Amino acid sequence: MARKKPEEEHENLERWLVSYADFITLLFAFFVVMYALSSLNEGKYRVMADSIVQAFQDNQQTDKMIHLGKKYSEILDGKGQPIGVGQPKREEEAKKAAVREKMKNIASNVMEAMAPLVRSGQVKVTQSSKGVTLEINASVLFSSGDARLQPGSLQLLAVVAKELSKIDNPIQVEGHTDNIPIKSDFFPSNWELSSARAGSVVRLFVEQGVAPGRLEAIGFADNKPIDTNVTAEGRARNRRVNVMILDSKATDAREIDKLEVSG
Repeated sequence: MARKKPEEEHENLERWLVSYADFITLLFAFFVVMYALSSLNEGKYRVMADSIVQAFQDNQQTDKMIHLGKKYSEILDGKGQPIGVGQPKREEEAKKAAVREKMKNIASNVMEAMAPLVRSGQVKVTQSSKGVTLEINASVLFSSGDARLQPGSLQLLAVVAKELSKIDNPIQVEGHTDNIPIKSDFFPSNWELSSARAGSVVRLFVEQGVAPGRLEAIGFADNKPIDTNVTAEGRARNRRVNVMILDSKATDAREIDKLEVSG
């Protein structure tokens, strides 16, 4: 009897679905894990962030104390704070505040003493980083083209000298003119006129008791106008004498500049 030929097995063409399903399952599991890692608990995140910040602050404070401990040998018991830390800065700030208050009082006293002229615009008092500036119109002090003080101005400057004698600040007196040239037997140019006017004011201050070593007279001629020289009103403003009560700090800076130039 002839043997029956076995039937050939048909190839399963859908076996790839098993591998595909496994791949999709693994991929899904991977994204689930990634999502779980990216979703941090907000409370735990804040706790962790605060802990890191505190750790850095403690580290910086420790480094600072170690550094300061090398400079300052005495340490406050139980505080870990070096003695004298910040003291120089506080003292410097207190000195600056005292100087500002002093200069403010000077400006107020001068304005009060010369109130009528301040109101009329013939005298102007300003305060800056250099100190207090008293700007006096030249017509109040001098006749045109002259450097001799008018009799009526002597009482005015005596009041100013009285206030200046109460302080020890350096004082700089500046003479200014307009740009109209002058040529006379006494004043060949505006340089001589402005310098002579500044010198007249300084001489009166000395006579009224202001220490000569605190005074300085400078003539600028027409080189530092504060208004236009085109109009008569502008030229009148430019003809002036400035009495500058200098802040000691500004004077120190100027002395340093002189030393650097001379060196």
